[in-house]
Amino acid sequence: MLEKALTGSRKYWLLVFSLLAIIGVGFGTYLYQLREGLTVTGMGRDVSWGLYIGQMTFLVGVAASAVMVVLPYYLHNYKAFGKVTILGEFLAVAAITMCALMILVDLGQPSRGINIILYPSPKSVMFWDLISFAGYFTLNIVIGWTVLGAEKKSVPPPKWVKPLIYISIPWAVSIHTVTAFLYSGLGGRSFWFTAILAPRFLASAFAAGPSLLILLMYLLRKHTSFNAGKDAFQTLAKIVTYAMILNVFFVFLELFTALYSGVHEHILHFEYLYFGLGENTAAVFSMWLSAALAVFSLILLINPKTRQKDGFLILACISVFISLWIEKGMALVVTGFVPNPLDQVVEYFPTVPEVLITLGVYGIGFFILTVLYKVVISVRDSHA
Repeated sequence: MLEKALTGSRKYWLLVFSLLAIIGVGFGTYLYQLREGLTVTGMGRDVSWGLYIGQMTFLVGVAASAVMVVLPYYLHNYKAFGKVTILGEFLAVAAITMCALMILVDLGQPSRGINIILYPSPKSVMFWDLISFAGYFTLNIVIGWTVLGAEKKSVPPPKWVKPLIYISIPWAVSIHTVTAFLYSGLGGRSFWFTAILAPRFLASAFAAGPSLLILLMYLLRKHTSFNAGKDAFQTLAKIVTYAMILNVFFVFLELFTALYSGVHEHILHFEYLYFGLGENTAAVFSMWLSAALAVFSLILLINPKTRQKDGFLILACISVFISLWIEKGMALVVTGFVPNPLDQVVEYFPTVPEVLITLGVYGIGFFILTVLYKVVISVRDSHA
């Protein structure tokens, strides 16, 4: 079926070559980082996780969100998601690929990653993270490709796929839970040392992922023959609404616990985020922007009159995605290191090489997604 990705319109090939150009720039910059070392990044002794790991954390949520279309369709036979489910599964494949690449570029020397395989340790959360990533990637690509192949032949999917689908549902929750454990298990980092970090991760995942899927569905509807139907759009919008409400509520719980308890170590992190510490105010604008976009998106999503209008829904989904990208893709990871355990503030700023490499990784992810979606739409067009 991959041969269907070798034909397409001018717009399709323009997108493909644009993504390849972004990938080329990112790969060239990565070779520069590989030669010079991680000194070309903004990371250092005090902030050892930055843009790369922040994006990995955010993209794990995008991958896990596929369960929001898989579960209603396969477990509850919700027909409105019939055209959407495979898009969610292939989005998960692209997102997990980007997660793995973000970890790879963060390692400095990619050979270091082999140590997890050569010296596996069940006591290591990173080991379980590898298992969850690899398993979820395999499940989604096998399920999605097999179901699409059956659709191409106009036959029901083979029976052995059904157990894999059921396994993929709890597995989706596990990949983000294990990722949360990487942070919340570090007792010396008070910002992450909270029992609700995993629920926060899942709430933000189930808001950001479906938001991106809605935006992708609108793009496909505009530029291709694909149309998921109004019910699919509105059901996903309701999922985003509930998940975003939960995410905002969980953030409020974190703020209440830190501020009301008066624990100095906890308060400093939130003070740095929203007000700055002395002259160190790098995160303040972006965090208030994130909060404003979260509130704005909820105003649009909670009101049925605005949620049911395409323009407002697109605006709401963009707001949700940017808000959570700021909160989870940057602030959550970096602020765990700022201030450090000695209350010293060393701010982190991504460098140009970091940004270019990150864009290159996103280019690879969206290139994979473009190819997979092209195959899906071509198969369905041939049976229209």
